[in-house]
Amino acid sequence: MSDEKPAREPIAEDARIDALEKRLAAANEREESRNRPKITGADANYRSGNRVLADLLGGILGGVVIGGVVDYFAGTTPWGLLVGLFLGIIVAFRNIFRMANKRPD
Repeated sequence: MSDEKPAREPIAEDARIDALEKRLAAANEREESRNRPKITGADANYRSGNRVLADLLGGILGGVVIGGVVDYFAGTTPWGLLVGLFLGIIVAFRNIFRMANKRPD
C-alpha cells in the first residue's frame, strides 16, 4: 500500500492564482471603502443646525419656566417671567457662540 503512488500529484503553486487572489483582495478593499458610510459636510451642518435650534428653544423655554415659577411663588408678575426670559436668551446665545468658536475635531 505504501508503494502505491497517489492518483494525482499535488499541484504546485500557480502564479496566476496568486495574482487573482491579490486582485480579489484589492477589489474587496475598494468595494468596502466605497460602501463605508461617509459623514459629509451637509450632515455636519444639519447636526450643528439642530444643536443651535435646541439651544435656542431650551434656553428660552427654560428661562420662561423658571421665571414663571419665581413669579408664582414670589408674586412678582410679570417681572420674574421677563427676567427669566432674558436670562434664557443670554444663556442660549452664549452656548451658540461657544459652539461656533470651538475648533472642529
